[in-house]
Amino acid sequence: MKKALLFITFLVSHFFFAQNNDCVTAIPICSNANITQTPNGIGDHDEGNAGCLNGENNSIWFTFSTLSAGTLTFEINPVNNVDYDWALYGPNNNCTEIQTIDPIRCSYDAPSPGQYVTGLNLTSLDTSEGAGTDNLGNPSDGMVKYIDVLPGQVYYLLIDNFSPTISQFSLTFGGSAGLLTPFGDPVLQPFPFVVPGPNHDGVLTICDLNFDFSTLTSGILNGNPNFVVKYYKTATDALDDANPITNPIAVDPTNTYSYVISYSDPTSPASFLNKCKQFGTIKFIDKSFSLTQGTLISCSNNNSGTGTYDLTTADVGAGAIPNLTFQYYPSLPDANNGTNEITNPYVYIAPAGSAYVKATNEFGCTSIAEIKLNFHPIVTVLEPSIRSCFIETNPSTALFDLTGIAVTTQTGTTKKFYPSMTDAVNATNEILTPDNYIAPNGLVFVRVSNANGCFTVAKITLVVLPPVKSTVLADKIICMEDTTTLDAGPGFSAYEWSTGATTQTITNVSVGTYWVKLKTGECFTKQTVTVYPTEQPVITNVDVSTNTLTVNVIGGTPPYKYSLDNINWQDSNVFNNVPRGDSHIYVKDAYDCDPIDIIVVVPNLINVITPNNDGINDVIDYSALAHKQNLVVSIFDRYGAQIFRADKTNGYKWDGTTNGGKKVPTGTYWYSVTWNENDKRNTPFKFSSWIMVKNRE
Repeated sequence: MKKALLFITFLVSHFFFAQNNDCVTAIPICSNANITQTPNGIGDHDEGNAGCLNGENNSIWFTFSTLSAGTLTFEINPVNNVDYDWALYGPNNNCTEIQTIDPIRCSYDAPSPGQYVTGLNLTSLDTSEGAGTDNLGNPSDGMVKYIDVLPGQVYYLLIDNFSPTISQFSLTFGGSAGLLTPFGDPVLQPFPFVVPGPNHDGVLTICDLNFDFSTLTSGILNGNPNFVVKYYKTATDALDDANPITNPIAVDPTNTYSYVISYSDPTSPASFLNKCKQFGTIKFIDKSFSLTQGTLISCSNNNSGTGTYDLTTADVGAGAIPNLTFQYYPSLPDANNGTNEITNPYVYIAPAGSAYVKATNEFGCTSIAEIKLNFHPIVTVLEPSIRSCFIETNPSTALFDLTGIAVTTQTGTTKKFYPSMTDAVNATNEILTPDNYIAPNGLVFVRVSNANGCFTVAKITLVVLPPVKSTVLADKIICMEDTTTLDAGPGFSAYEWSTGATTQTITNVSVGTYWVKLKTGECFTKQTVTVYPTEQPVITNVDVSTNTLTVNVIGGTPPYKYSLDNINWQDSNVFNNVPRGDSHIYVKDAYDCDPIDIIVVVPNLINVITPNNDGINDVIDYSALAHKQNLVVSIFDRYGAQIFRADKTNGYKWDGTTNGGKKVPTGTYWYSVTWNENDKRNTPFKFSSWIMVKNRE
């Protein structure tokens, strides 16, 4: 029944047209279901002059075949109050024969009010009926006697609207025989046909208006053999089998297309079954959409040649299109083929050029748009250098004011300073006091940004102007009582001495430490110079041997000179034939400064004692030197062993005994007298000699 209803709906919707069909183009009826049509015109030939009809007015031809033996009835029911006439031919006559024979049933009854239904029924006895009464004298009702049929008989039915008013009618078959059809026959059609569309209502959502109808055939036939499907642009073409669609075409969503399912009997090409058709309609809903080209602008920071783009922000005209999903690709072939998808479109790093977005709606339709990738204007920078004077406390560094350095000629930019390129690119470790930046020779990096937030890093070369010192100014050594001249040397633009002088040289400089500021360009170098006093020689000790003095000197700058009167000088440190008593010794070094001097005592020598208590030469007595520091008299035997020590405890005297009080044997002994002079250096003295001791046994 569903297939029949599809056919009926098709006819109701599409048959307000001039009926040009004659017998040879009769519409096959392959169902007992109600048929509705509105004939208009007589076709190519007036074939209604036979039988009970009197010409055609608005006619249509049908043909059908019986399914089984039995009775067959039909009923033609006009929609409006019009006079429909008809003639039935058969069985098994062809259209040529029909032109020369009478119909087997015919009715041209002019209906009385309320009598518009005509056809075959099981109660009428007349085989033909006209105006007036039937053959029994009853008023005519437009109905005639049924027909008895056998399986497979073919009949033709001409229906004509005698009224000039174009009006619709419906045709319904009855009786016990039924009509022959391949549709619904479980042998010929084992599976149901499937109406196209996701809801099986003939409505297709499409993404491309270029449509290949043949792609629907397999789904419609659903595996049923010996059926074919044809497609048409109009219902008229479908009925007339005219202009079938055989190639893909550009469909119009405002149009309703038709398709026809027909049977092709493989064993009998002339079989009536091959005339049976089942009609359907196809309506397209265009779900395609179009995107427009989008544009994104990014910064090519630091002239990297690439920018960072959020592809999802590109306006490609998709704002009003619901339920879209997006995919992004680096090239059009990739977008078409679904390859190399950009997995993170929010942070897409690429050079200027294009990326592509592929949008898909809920119906599977897609559209691809180009996203132009452009750069904001590049920030152009310079790479200047800055020179600054060294810091005196740390000469390898200088104090730089970075803020005034021209690193770009573009206006509207901002600058931030960083110690490294990495920091500048990442905006980390910013130099917060660029106007007071202390650094050695090297580079500093400036992140120059414009109003778009784009940046380029400029390099500033830092040059520390080193101290320029005099190569001739050097420390000096002079006598304490002398002065000298200090010369800073030529080549400086200014001099400033600690003495206040502003000349290259200063004179009459005594012992001390001085500085001079030497100007080179805009920098001053402070150079310190020291005038040292000579190191005075020091008399470490004086050896007195009989009347000979040996002066031992350290320090100062050799060679030394020696004198006993500060007038006559000698190179030797030994003085001979020095008289007993006090003597002055003068010493000076190579600087010829004022000499140092000491007073020495040449003691009275005693070489023989006779300790016999006669009061003459009984002892050695050096108590006269008791005012000297550390005075000690030491007595040694001929083997060098000390046998007596005379000091403050025994009055600096020796009476020829040992430390135990025992008299020493008569003989010769050695002795030494040592002390320190009472001068500021406590100069040590040593006097040595020999003595003969004569002890009576």
